[in-house]
Amino acid sequence: MSHESHPAVRRYARPTPGHAERVAAAVTRLHQAATLHAPRIVQATSLSAEDMVVTDIIARHGLPIAIATLDTGALHDETLALVPRIESHYGLAVERWAPPGEAVEAFVAQHGERAMFRSVELRKACCALRKVEPLARMLAGRDAWVTGLRRDQSAARAEVPFEQADAAGRLKLSPLADWSEADVWRYIGEHGVPYNALHDRFFVSIGCAPCTRAVALGEDPRAGRWWWEDDSVKECGLHVAPANEGAPPGAGPAHGLPERSASPARTAEELGA
Repeated sequence: MSHESHPAVRRYARPTPGHAERVAAAVTRLHQAATLHAPRIVQATSLSAEDMVVTDIIARHGLPIAIATLDTGALHDETLALVPRIESHYGLAVERWAPPGEAVEAFVAQHGERAMFRSVELRKACCALRKVEPLARMLAGRDAWVTGLRRDQSAARAEVPFEQADAAGRLKLSPLADWSEADVWRYIGEHGVPYNALHDRFFVSIGCAPCTRAVALGEDPRAGRWWWEDDSVKECGLHVAPANEGAPPGAGPAHGLPERSASPARTAEELGA
């Protein structure tokens, strides 16, 4: 991957002691989880730089781990563009899980398009509707899920374990927990991993479009999320309280979004190393 044509790689990638060992350990953790939990394990990807690294490892090593993401209805076009890029680059299907359309319409009708700016409670209610509820459906019937959480992303994540049980007893695996930002971008540069074009424009932590802005060099990575709120805890609820089991009967991917993309794709197992 040319650093000249990928400013984020040039900006953030750095040699770090122990990088190869951290990569090998992440691969081992994912291998072990897939062995124990396939086919009931899923990567819940936010399409972040970290999650793109995890997806690359899954594809590169042919691991039977499903790939799924939340389509909140409020994502940047650049974020959504990663889904077909993953499918074409890796030949893997990406499940897309969305909130119920009628519930979103009712929330907007009652509180307005900019409800998240009016109070923390309304912002969290919007996150619960657009993220937490569809995540619960994504995880229903599954035994394990994989995240891209890292300890140096924020103070609230400083003690993220590699493995933990969520409220439903599922394995929640964070194989990059001990990686630095430099590790992530070094891996992306060395392996030609697709990433969100917004990273080239100084977006670091990317969520829904209304709640995300670019940050200055040296600014806290989470400063671009919910910047109008207190800095103590900037989380949407996905990793504060584990998703509950309260999925509605017969729930699948919401509102006509297929469980597997309609584009031709092979499973990670078929892809091979």
